[in-house]
Amino acid sequence: MSEHENLQPLVQLEQHNIALLFANYLLTLDIEAKVISAQNTEEIREAKQIHIVYCQPEKMAQAKLEFESFIKKPFDQKYQQAAWQHGETVTLSSNDSTLVANFKDNFLAHAGTVTLIVFAFCWLVFLISNLGWAQSVYHQLQFYPRLSVDAFIAEPWRLLGPAFFHFSWLHIVFNTMWWWQLGGSIEKALGKGMLINLLLISAIFSNLGQFFVSGANFGGLSGVVYALVGFVWWYGYLAPEKGLSLSKPIVGFLLFWLLLGFVDLLPVNVANTAHLLGLISGCLLAVYSVKSSKNS
Repeated sequence: MSEHENLQPLVQLEQHNIALLFANYLLTLDIEAKVISAQNTEEIREAKQIHIVYCQPEKMAQAKLEFESFIKKPFDQKYQQAAWQHGETVTLSSNDSTLVANFKDNFLAHAGTVTLIVFAFCWLVFLISNLGWAQSVYHQLQFYPRLSVDAFIAEPWRLLGPAFFHFSWLHIVFNTMWWWQLGGSIEKALGKGMLINLLLISAIFSNLGQFFVSGANFGGLSGVVYALVGFVWWYGYLAPEKGLSLSKPIVGFLLFWLLLGFVDLLPVNVANTAHLLGLISGCLLAVYSVKSSKNS
């Protein structure tokens, strides 16, 4: 018996990642689907492969209708969300200009104004720091060496500042990737105000906690990222109709990473308190937001 004996071919595509996006989306609709790659016998000399999306026969009509919508805008947010839920990644071909253009369009479409501004500011700070001004930039964004009312009135931005400074390429790529994915989803689903509130509350809460535990020498958007994780996790659980969700494997991985930081098994210094307080603040804000919206 073949692995797709109970499924029927729906459509064939030249781009493997496009086929995967659509198959993953069908799975979220409870339509069994998979992608099978095969040699295109009509173009042997070019050695091209085709990628066939198979789906269950009894839902073929629904799948065809979904494909008609999908092919018009394959990088729409809902298809990308399906890919994230199933742990799929999209690999871009360097010689595929159309796919690169689609990725660019999707990147901008998924992230709203607030998401893009914070994303760009983090990278701007990082690039300026790596051009030789790291010490002066960090000095401007560092948390208060000594916290006081006078210090806050004189330099209020330092309450948030450490969130925007990153110490390595891995640090900023990890944080801004999750900020784009989760922050973009929150902004699209619940609006700019919700994302701004989440950013401010989690950054202040996590920065203050980290300061009291380890002093002023810390930085990164990680506390805010964990707040986004907690928010999407609990908001998706309490109000699934809003379309916000994180798959259990992703939540499990991020919680495991948090645990590794606390048991000191990671090869880098980690702001564990900021991560934990960010996660807690995100969960609490999700519960509060859902209850407030239901009461209103």
